Amino acid sequence: MQPPAAVKGHFPKDRFDIDLDARTVTCPAGHTAPIRARERHAGAANFGAACAACALAAQCTTAKTGRTITISAHEAALQAGRARQTDPAWRADYRATRPKVERKIAHLMRHRHGGRRARVRGLLKTAADFSLLAAAVNLARLGMLGIARTATGWTTTTA
Repeated sequence: MQPPAAVKGHFPKDRFDIDLDARTVTCPAGHTAPIRARERHAGAANFGAACAACALAAQCTTAKTGRTITISAHEAALQAGRARQTDPAWRADYRATRPKVERKIAHLMRHRHGGRRARVRGLLKTAADFSLLAAAVNLARLGMLGIARTATGWTTTTA
């Protein structure tokens, strides 16, 4: 998960305690604001007048109306994902697998496979074309590794 964005020098969203069950947000200074429903998001908490008298307001916002925390419709999943990322075991696994995945995606995009440009129009056709490309690259990779199908199943060939 990407860390929450923040204006340079201001508190990011993860410094606020967001309680989705109670529908409240508590700021680093201890002020609590209710989460109110909004049209384009699951809700927002506006601290308004609490920011005017707050000692931490300079580190929190420059808005005259006070800090507003926008709550995504996927806030629970975001919080769970960010909490999981702090686990050392998760970090070690991520560092072990991410370079391989990123390298393969870069390989598909850069080399003669046409990953950057679609040869067809439409989302479904483009997705099908890219899936075929990925399958072809994976099949070629299996061939390079010496994996072959036999009558009894899959086997590796010895060199």
